Amino acid sequence: MSGSDDKPAALDRPSSARVYDYLLGGTHHYAIDRAFADEQVAVAPDMPYGMRSNREFIGRAVRLALRHGIRQFVDIGAGLPSQGQAHEIADETDPEAGARVVYVDNEEIAHAHSEILLAEEADPRRHRAVFGDFSDDERLWQRVLDTGVIDPREPTCLLVTALLHFMPPEKAPERTLAFYQDRLPSGSMLVLSHISDADHRPDTHEVVANYARTTNPAFLRSRDEVAALFGDWELVEPGVVWAVEWRPDGREEPWWDDDPARVRYLAGVATKP
Repeated sequence: MSGSDDKPAALDRPSSARVYDYLLGGTHHYAIDRAFADEQVAVAPDMPYGMRSNREFIGRAVRLALRHGIRQFVDIGAGLPSQGQAHEIADETDPEAGARVVYVDNEEIAHAHSEILLAEEADPRRHRAVFGDFSDDERLWQRVLDTGVIDPREPTCLLVTALLHFMPPEKAPERTLAFYQDRLPSGSMLVLSHISDADHRPDTHEVVANYARTTNPAFLRSRDEVAALFGDWELVEPGVVWAVEWRPDGREEPWWDDDPARVRYLAGVATKP
């Protein structure tokens, strides 16, 4: 793909995964995605910074999981390959840990590029990509286990980041998420981020409305609604906060000017008792 202006005829709408990739500085996108992304940035100039802050949050959460002794990760809705993926963070942070990672996505292009990237730059014995949809619960979880990478008896870090805001309330994503949580043993972690209207910014609502023109319409949730997604798992400090507020480690550029709501992503991590 590599930023080509040519696209298959079937790709007649922007894709949220490719828009995200473009705004993160990736190369797996088409002209239709770039045009849509540029239009949204004109409405909400902070959008690319917010996406990068979300990726930085993921890095901090993965490092926390490693400090807690977790050595296996399942990333559902992983999107297109880009810098700062879970396996890269884990191997850079603790190369002796031999962390194992399974990436899941339901977009064929994202899955294909993940397989290529992992084959070229990762360890296929520890890092795998699975094609499947979050809503498939039992079938998807079986595909994850069929890779042989994840031991269901060991604590797992489940990443569900920047995904559930593409799930309408009528799909009850909290019930599907609970299915995966139920499959994980005590000591597991859930890493979650979600676009929110907790700041009540008009431009946030305008961008979300525009996503109706993509392959993935978006839906906002309040802080309480995002917190409820963790179920009865124990939130680690500082709870559900704006992504830039979640355990900053000094590597972040303070672009938000003391207004962390500009990031628009609420984020949190919880552990299973």
